[in-house]
Amino acid sequence: MKTTFSLLFAAALSLSSMPAHATKLDLATMSCKQFLESGDETIKMVLTWMDGWYKGDEENAIIDTDVFVENAKQFGTYCGKNPNVSIVTAADEVLGK
Repeated sequence: MKTTFSLLFAAALSLSSMPAHATKLDLATMSCKQFLESGDETIKMVLTWMDGWYKGDEENAIIDTDVFVENAKQFGTYCGKNPNVSIVTAADEVLGK
């Protein structure tokens, strides 16, 4: 329950700084190239989502910023080398789910 609340809170904070127009992101079909070109706000939102998704309920709403930044760097490096791969595949490779 704490993890769900934390994810919703993080999403709300991320979305509060986004422009007023609504967009839908289909992460299952987004390529690494699209992700890397999507802009800072989208990149931050997707990385935050992935961090929570791959932790599941194991971490009890703890964000280790050192681990988060290292995972983000590894994800960016992987996507840079594999621009046509989906971000879901990239996340599976980097975060190991």
